[in-house]
Amino acid sequence: MTDGDEQPPGRTTDGDEPRTDSSIPGGAPVADASPTPAESTDGADNAPDNAPDNPSDVPAPVADTSPPPHPVAASVADTNSQPHLVTASAPYPVPLAHVGEQTRTVRKRRRWPLWTALGLVLGLVAGAVPGVLLRELSPDAAGRSAAGRDDPGTAAQRRLGERMLALLDRQAAALVGADRAGFLAIADPAARPALTRRYAALRALRVTVWRPAADEVPAAADGRPGEWRQTITVGYCFVVPDCAPSTVELDARWRLVGEEPRLTALEPSGADPAGVRPWQANDLAVTVGKRVVVATTPAQRSKLPGLLAQAETAARVADRYAVGDARPDRYLVYYAGKAEWRRWYGGGRPKWTAGYAVGVGGGRHDVVLNAQTVTPDGVDDLLRHELTHAASLPDRGYADRADWWLVEGLAEYAGADGQPVHRYEGLAEVRDLLRGGWSGRLEAVAPEADASDSRVGGAYGVGYLAVRHLVDRYGEQRMLDFYRAVVHERRSPAQAADEVLGDPWSMLHDECVAYVRAVAG
Repeated sequence: MTDGDEQPPGRTTDGDEPRTDSSIPGGAPVADASPTPAESTDGADNAPDNAPDNPSDVPAPVADTSPPPHPVAASVADTNSQPHLVTASAPYPVPLAHVGEQTRTVRKRRRWPLWTALGLVLGLVAGAVPGVLLRELSPDAAGRSAAGRDDPGTAAQRRLGERMLALLDRQAAALVGADRAGFLAIADPAARPALTRRYAALRALRVTVWRPAADEVPAAADGRPGEWRQTITVGYCFVVPDCAPSTVELDARWRLVGEEPRLTALEPSGADPAGVRPWQANDLAVTVGKRVVVATTPAQRSKLPGLLAQAETAARVADRYAVGDARPDRYLVYYAGKAEWRRWYGGGRPKWTAGYAVGVGGGRHDVVLNAQTVTPDGVDDLLRHELTHAASLPDRGYADRADWWLVEGLAEYAGADGQPVHRYEGLAEVRDLLRGGWSGRLEAVAPEADASDSRVGGAYGVGYLAVRHLVDRYGEQRMLDFYRAVVHERRSPAQAADEVLGDPWSMLHDECVAYVRAVAG
């Protein structure tokens, strides 16, 4: 199991105040998640997303439920790409300037990697689920999932489900086609304000694929005649039109108007292993670069230009550590304020956490940064660390806690960005760990969820130094081959060392630990 399995339930960031991040400059264009005139084909004005919606501004629902031609999730060209801003950077690797002795407060920012694994537990759970969900994305000749054809529901339920799915197909085509009126047309008037906000957030994220599917027939809502509930799975892509879709589960609620279903709500599903996505919970301001999409709430939009520039620079480092033939098509980074941190992707992280990566299917990991914990001098290495997880982790996360040192060590190595070993900030904490509290075995170095700052910092330092030794001995590519064999192919370190590195793991393990002791002193 991963460290994320050890998350204490219910822990939040109550009482923390956001820290001012003066290192993030401004100046890049930002796409707001408010409907634009070009998308408002129903003649509605551009009122804020949280303004009351006037049903008279939206065309009356239409009764035609015939499905549109497939595929409904048509691609849209990325014709409105915003300027790509990057900060000046010397070729990798470069030594970072020595920042001197760190205070305890600054050192706390180095603890983000532990709860990166929070995303991994979701990735592990999602790893069992997306395989099931993604089979919905393999259509039959009619473009529809084959799974629903064997549902045990009544013939009437199956016919109703087909009508509902046809309406969702029409809504999907409208979403991808920037037709807000069409997106809202299937909905009950009371549902349109929430759906308008959902539409605006997804359009701001440049949705290119939105493919709904249902594995079960709709069920009647208890005690509410004429109302129905249906769990649907949506495959979606942002920016890139031909990505391997991520997946999300949604609870669709309907009521019958005569024989015609009308959508009354499209809500996050409690069964979705990754939790509530930001675009399900909030209005979003979004900026899109060459390699990274960065999003936050409208209140924090001023942070976006600087974050994008820093994330683009970090992405160039993270791309070096992509495992396999393909690097991520885009990195998606969310910048969370206090309330958002408590809700996005399930919340419940410890208050010192600065960021994490979470698996969302399709080989993709979303990254979330904590605005309350990120410090000005910690943004760059935090982004390098988290984006490296997004580039290097398997879709299903990693299954063996004994591999923690390797997963986090690689991310720490990327975060260090080629700086001299003696400038690594966690050496004092590694030294403390060596003096007590660690058995000297790499497979046992992972900290517990309630470990002290010093214990956690020391554990990540051990992982970093062990990976650094492997790089010094074999080079980055062979170290990545070893990582792939252990983390992706799930071979034992002994087998991977013998097959990939040509040396016995017992010897290499002892060399890594000796290197840790020699460097930390």
